[in-house]
Amino acid sequence: MQNIRNIAIIAHVDHGKTTLVDKILHSCAIFRDNQETGELILDNNDLERERGITIVSKNVSVKYKDVKINIIDTPGHADFGGEVERVLKMADGVLLLCDAFEGAMPQTRFVTQKALSLGLKPIVVVNKVDKENCRPEEVYEQIFELFFNLDATEEQLDFPVVYGSSKQGWMNTDWKTPTDNIFPLMDAILANIPPAPVFEGTLQMQITSLDYSSFVGRIAIGRVARGVVKENQPVSLVKRDGKIVKSRIKELYTFEGLGKVRVQEVGSGDICAVVGIEGFDIGDTIADFENPEQLEVIKIDEPTMNMLFTINNSPFFGKEGKFVTSQRLRERLYKETEKNLALKVVETESPDAYLVYGRGILHLSVLIETMRREGYELQVGQPQVIVKEIDGVKCEPVETLIVDVPGDVAGKVIELVTQRKGELLIMEPKGDLQHLEFEIPSRGIIGLRNNVLTATAGEAIMAHRFKAYEPWKGPIPGRLNGVLVSMEKGSSTAYSIDKLQDRGRFFVDPGAEVYEGQILGEHIRDNDLVINIVKGKQLTNMRASGTDDNTRIAPAIKFSLEEAMEYIQADEYIEVTPQSMRLRKIYLTENERKINAKRFAQ
Repeated sequence: MQNIRNIAIIAHVDHGKTTLVDKILHSCAIFRDNQETGELILDNNDLERERGITIVSKNVSVKYKDVKINIIDTPGHADFGGEVERVLKMADGVLLLCDAFEGAMPQTRFVTQKALSLGLKPIVVVNKVDKENCRPEEVYEQIFELFFNLDATEEQLDFPVVYGSSKQGWMNTDWKTPTDNIFPLMDAILANIPPAPVFEGTLQMQITSLDYSSFVGRIAIGRVARGVVKENQPVSLVKRDGKIVKSRIKELYTFEGLGKVRVQEVGSGDICAVVGIEGFDIGDTIADFENPEQLEVIKIDEPTMNMLFTINNSPFFGKEGKFVTSQRLRERLYKETEKNLALKVVETESPDAYLVYGRGILHLSVLIETMRREGYELQVGQPQVIVKEIDGVKCEPVETLIVDVPGDVAGKVIELVTQRKGELLIMEPKGDLQHLEFEIPSRGIIGLRNNVLTATAGEAIMAHRFKAYEPWKGPIPGRLNGVLVSMEKGSSTAYSIDKLQDRGRFFVDPGAEVYEGQILGEHIRDNDLVINIVKGKQLTNMRASGTDDNTRIAPAIKFSLEEAMEYIQADEYIEVTPQSMRLRKIYLTENERKINAKRFAQ
């Protein structure tokens, strides 16, 4: 009987997964006393730290009471569900974290469904019981109902529950009596999560994630399902399509603390990293050299959205980025599909443009943001949902949308969602907020967040998850206002922005470099207006008292990448470079826009 437990930590975004892993690492003393560690140790790339979310799952391991516990920290966003689905294959049990106030949220349901269907043993952790208005007992009931609705087995329904606050670093079986450590949770893991089973026989190991090192190249990470894997062992790599490639393992590592330790062999049930295998993909099986047997291939939910990625062909191309050619863009996108299973790249008729399929706006925006930081320049079009024909009926993805808002603005939110073909299913009080649940086409969610946050003065909490494909719901109104488009290339002047302020709100500051066809602001009417903001004031040698009014300019509106993706229409692109982000029309001159107007008519 070996002393290994493999657990994955799953939860809705922002319910405290990574903070809990911090506390487990600290309490199992894997750091020196004087070591500086900081917060959210596992969110180690810049993008994760800035956004405060986990994007890529991570592996760590700790020793507790002579038992090795492998912990997998997973993302909470449904957009990164592909990441969660595949790493759950490495676990024997899950810690389901739930916020003591918010309760079970859409993504909680999404990840729980995946874990229960794999037959994993759950431990429920009701986190953040130090929050005011928290309702741990209600949340416990809610989770029990959720498990029941997801067809959990009798054994899974009999789940242990631990209460606590991972921020304050305590856990206990009774939420009213805080302790000073999280050991009750660790004891619950040892008592309830089954030890990793040992299967004798020929080697089988599925690659469920990958790492990269500039010294040794790509590293395969997975759990040994059967047999023993050794250094220098000849193996067969069974590809997803059943093709077999002969290979050899050069180095072998297991996880210890935050790092890896080189070992000679790894037995079944443990998670390890393998160096030396070429040309593998996630989902491939490392099997015996003589008699290779394939493990079941990982199934991943289909993408629901696509976007056009194309090279930057604006007048400012190549000024800021290192990689600007279509070949570099193509290489980078295909490289991403190797480790991002929920992403799909399809070539278009144009050699410069690619359709990239993903799970949602956040999934695609993280890819764009990563690429711009690496020095790529590119342009992206409006996100489109993927329409399917099922039994001769045109169908589109429909999502469950949950909005928590202050009661006095709930009416505005309901009005905004129903305009976009959403149906109100549930409306109930939750603390001092109104809890609203809708069913809405995915198309309706694109561009909705901005409007809801504006209508509720930023107080709405929104979350949504994919439900199913349902028959087409009909046309949805797009953006109500037109845009202000530049007619000249040059530097914008405060004088002309001031004179045009009554025409709309601007996205650019005085002194910004602009080009013809760039979108400068939002028009107050529903049509597009071509303007000149490069024009300066005519200076004469006559002096007049009182005619030189000071210019008073409202601050420019600055979009985040997701907001810009939700804002643009079918005839517009976002130009993304390492230093800037601009909105532009696909056809830059007014004449070309008139000729091609019919192409974009709804």
